Amino acid sequence: MRFLYLHGFASSPASRKAQFFADKLRAEGVDVDIPALEADGFKNLTITGQLKIAEEAGRGEAVRLIGSSMGGYIAALYASLHPEVERLMLLAPAFGFAERWGLRLGQATIDEWKRNGSMPMRHYGTNTMQSVGYGLIEDGLRYPAEPRFSQQALLFHGIQDDVIPLAFSEQYSRGNEKLRLVPLDSGHEMTDVMDLIWAESREFLLQA
Repeated sequence: MRFLYLHGFASSPASRKAQFFADKLRAEGVDVDIPALEADGFKNLTITGQLKIAEEAGRGEAVRLIGSSMGGYIAALYASLHPEVERLMLLAPAFGFAERWGLRLGQATIDEWKRNGSMPMRHYGTNTMQSVGYGLIEDGLRYPAEPRFSQQALLFHGIQDDVIPLAFSEQYSRGNEKLRLVPLDSGHEMTDVMDLIWAESREFLLQA
């Protein structure tokens, strides 16, 4: 049994959530890899690049995926392309992220981002301001906003999430009998309910 943990946007393998779930799973005697999805640099971040890194880490083998935020989107996309993925746990997955940026930032900001080629954003993994290229949006629009996979999945989403509204996950899970949505009284990061998530997901993740 082998797991990949895919971290979120402007995060890193050292994030609190990544290390929490990796520690829990390793204590159960299973392998966990946490690839750095920004290997080409934050400014050059794309969905294509992140997917390639995840595929290299997966090695075409049977794996189970945990993905947070943008990493949740990458996990869903990966599973839709790789039937060897056994099951998934998604944490506030960033479905429709490329389209949602315009709604969140406003079209004027998006246009300026496109004109300049990059825009400074807070990188939470390094706690610094770093530039991210507009290529993230251009490349992201090439992929489905809601990748569909056939594997069993467990999805946790905070009711108070003001980054990716719960409605996105509600819409995604509607009519999918293989996906169970668990709303939690938390925000986007859900770092205050990680023990609850583990208690709810442990059996699902480790089931033979």
